[in-house]
Parts: sequence; C-alpha cells; structure tokens
Amino acid sequence: MARTADQGQAIDIRVAGVTKAFAGTAALYDVHLNVRPGELLALLGPSGSGKTTLLRIIAGLAQADHGQVFFGGSDATTLPVQKRQVGFVFQHYALFKHMSVADNIGYGLRVRERANRPSKAEIRRRTSELLDLVQLSGYESRFPAQLSGGQRQRVALARALAVEPRVLLLDEPFGALDAKVRKDLRAWLRDIHERTGKTTVFVTHDQDEALELADRVAVLNQGKLEQVGSPDEVQDHPATPFVMTFLGQAARFNAEIRDGRLLVNGRLVSAAAPKAAIGQASLYCRPWHLKPVPAGHGHQHGLISGVRRLGSMRRIEVTQVDGTRLEIEAPLVTPLRVGEEIGLEIQDGVIFREG
Repeated sequence: MARTADQGQAIDIRVAGVTKAFAGTAALYDVHLNVRPGELLALLGPSGSGKTTLLRIIAGLAQADHGQVFFGGSDATTLPVQKRQVGFVFQHYALFKHMSVADNIGYGLRVRERANRPSKAEIRRRTSELLDLVQLSGYESRFPAQLSGGQRQRVALARALAVEPRVLLLDEPFGALDAKVRKDLRAWLRDIHERTGKTTVFVTHDQDEALELADRVAVLNQGKLEQVGSPDEVQDHPATPFVMTFLGQAARFNAEIRDGRLLVNGRLVSAAAPKAAIGQASLYCRPWHLKPVPAGHGHQHGLISGVRRLGSMRRIEVTQVDGTRLEIEAPLVTPLRVGEEIGLEIQDGVIFREG
C-alpha cells in the first residue's frame, strides 16, 4: 500500500545509555536502542520491565537520570514534551468527554500559538481527512460516551496524528479492549502505519500483539534490554533464556556438550551444539520440539496429566519425575490418555551455556 507524503518526514530515534531509578530502584539500566525511520517497533515485556518508563522518556513526559535521547540526529534530551513533536496515545484514550469527536481530533491544532495555528477551514479539512483515515467519517458530531472502546481509541489516534508529529508513541493502546476488538484493531493499526509512514513505538505486554504488528521487537526485563530483532529473530533465535521463556511455552533440560555433541541424560540430542563449546548447558524446548514415545524410550519420561485440543493438534501436559510440568504437541491421531506413562524424545531446542 502506498504511503502518504509523511513518509519523507520519518526520522530515527536513538536512546543512548538511558538509566532511570524511582526511590532508589532502577526502572531502566543503561538502555541503548535505535528505532529506524518509519519503523513500527514494539517495546515488549512483563509489568515492571521498564517499557512504559522508556516510552515516557522518549516522549519527554519523564526525564532520564543518565543518558540521552536523539530525534533524527538532534539531541532531544532536554527538550520539553511540547517541543519534541510527538503524538502520544494512552491506554484509556484520554478524550475530552464534553467535546465532539471532531473537536477532540482538532484540539491540538486549535490550542497552538496564534502564529502556528492553522485556519478554521484548514482544521476542518485536516479533521475530515483523519476521520476518513481512521474509518469514522460521519461520527464527527458524536461524543466519546456514544462510541465503543475501539472507536474511542481510533479517535485518540486521529487526535495524535492531527498535530503532524514526527514520532508516534502508543502506551498499551489496546489494553482496555476485549480480545476480539484488540485483534481487529491490530490489523487496522498496521494499515494506518503503512499509510502514514510515521516512526512509531508502542508498548505492550502481549507477545502475540508485538509479533503480529511490529517490524522489530525490543524485549525488556527488569529495566534491561534483553534483545532487539524482527519477530522471526526473537522467536527463532532468542538471545537469552528470558526471551525464550517469555515468548512462549518452554521446557528446560540440563544438558552436556561433549566432543561437539549435545547430550541429555547421557543420550544424544540431534540439536546442533555450539562450536568449540564444552561442559554444562541448558537446553530449552518448545512444545513442538518434543515428541511422545513409548515409556522407557527417549531422553526423559513422565506421566500424562492433561490432554486438550489445540486446533489440529493436541496439547499434552506431562508431569516429570521431579514434579515439574511441561507441554508437548502431538497429532490428533496419537492415542494418549491421562495417567499414562510416556517417554519424551527431544528433537530440537535452543542451547544456552551456563556460567
């Protein structure tokens, strides 16, 4: 889909060594991050990981204790939020209840200093254009209370775009919406991004949302940046055990690297061992990396404690000898029953060296 003329105005964002603490507790620690011009980047992590704090520092709504923020090569660290030309979309919309949809969208233009304020006709034109962009033409006279949650969030995004920001920032934009509306708005936001070409950063704790929407994903944990990469890179080549476990179900096995081979419980695993590595390692496996085999075979064994349908597969919960539980996937035709003892054959996985 062709982008608008805004594409030529897309800028990069660079976060250089940003550190932030609250009451002596680090919220961010030495974060370095580059957001490419016109990119849609997700800040992903659990509650308390620092993602919203980082977004607010980029916006100028909070100040870093150390480090700098650059917009398009210019140091924006000390610029107030009004000077950064950012559009900010909050989780709970933050719309003016007493204003119509059209007045909410045009608010940022109407309150500009007189010298920079567009004419009333230009504000009406811009508002009409944005109503069409967010698929709300005909709703301009309605008030927020007359809209659904998804429609309110569309108005909030239109209002952020009305001021022609250099950067668009969204903090859990779909967090207050139900699952069906969230899924619909993901595709809609991606389409809006393709149309406008704005450099966009959005915060989410929803892995599916980040992986479906973003060009790249920045994974944060306890104030530190664990990995930045494309959805495929962070899923298929996680940089740390945290990324591996946060992005989906994963079972950990004690492993040993010996003579270029990977062993679990003394049995060879077909997964490739790191070159020149030797000694103890941790092997992390997704449910589809594990194959059920008859009891007494495979690398591990346990009891089936749960079986449920998952699309065209069955998700099997297995309780191991030490009491830990893991999940595997098996074809629907595989005859597995709760209480049955089975073996587990490890067919693949991701290796992390210990120490």
